[in-house]
Formats: sequence, C-alpha cells, structure tokens
Amino acid sequence: MSTSTTMWVSLPAEHRERLMRIAREVAFPAGTRIFEEGGHADRFWIVRTGTVGLDMHVPGRRSPVIETLGHGELVGWSWLFPPYLWQLGAEARSPVRAHEFDALAVRMMCENDPALGATVSHWVGRVLAHRLHAARIRLLDLYAPYGSGAGAGG
Repeated sequence: MSTSTTMWVSLPAEHRERLMRIAREVAFPAGTRIFEEGGHADRFWIVRTGTVGLDMHVPGRRSPVIETLGHGELVGWSWLFPPYLWQLGAEARSPVRAHEFDALAVRMMCENDPALGATVSHWVGRVLAHRLHAARIRLLDLYAPYGSGAGAGG
C-alpha cells in the first residue's frame, strides 16, 4: 500500500465532510476495469475496502501494475487537470467498495471555496508526486538493465 501522503485522512475533517455530502457508494467486483488510460476522467474514488491496481500501458508488453491502493486511498487524479484524461489505468484486484465523486461537482466546489480548492489541490498534488515516483521506480525495476537501484540508496 502507498504512503500516508495519499491517504484521504490527510484532508482536514471539515473538507472531507463537505466532499462526503456529494459522494455515492459503489462496488466493483474483482477484475473490473475501473478506467482505462486515455479515457475521460470525470470522477474519482476513495477506497473503503479491497484493493485497486494502477497500471500503465507499455507498447508491446503487458501493462505493469505500478501501484496497489487500498483503504482510504485516492483512485484517480487526472480529473483535476485539463484535459481530464486518465494517465493510468485502474482495475479492482479484489472486490472493492468505494466512495465515488463527480469530478465536475468537486471542481465547482473548489472554485467556489478557495480554501477547499487549495486543500484539494495540495492533496491531489501530493498523490500525483507519489504516483509519478512509484511509476518511475516500477518501470525501472521491470525494464532497466540493472533495475531502479533503489536498494543501493537511490
């Protein structure tokens, strides 16, 4: 599972509560594709139970899982940044229950409340930085001649 920087609980309680007012509960059976890389990013999820694998298209190869997400973690960040296209794919690795959020509604809430907008942007930015680092390490481990070198202080 990811570091706590991606955890939903890193948002102030007041902002979590406001966002939860527009959430809806959803479930995905194991093996369900939640979204595909390059598709329209119009929603996001916070995992309640189960695990979601994030994967990346690699031409000529099977899409490697970059990271596995679980309880309290954000699935999807591309909804916050134009052109609102998924940069990774996601699949339920086990049965998943999650809170689903409409991206447009959240973006409008953020526009109308600059404090909420700053908090959400900072949170998603931390998630994004973590995911990019995880993708780099995973791809180096899979495809570089000597791996990522992360075990050697890197």
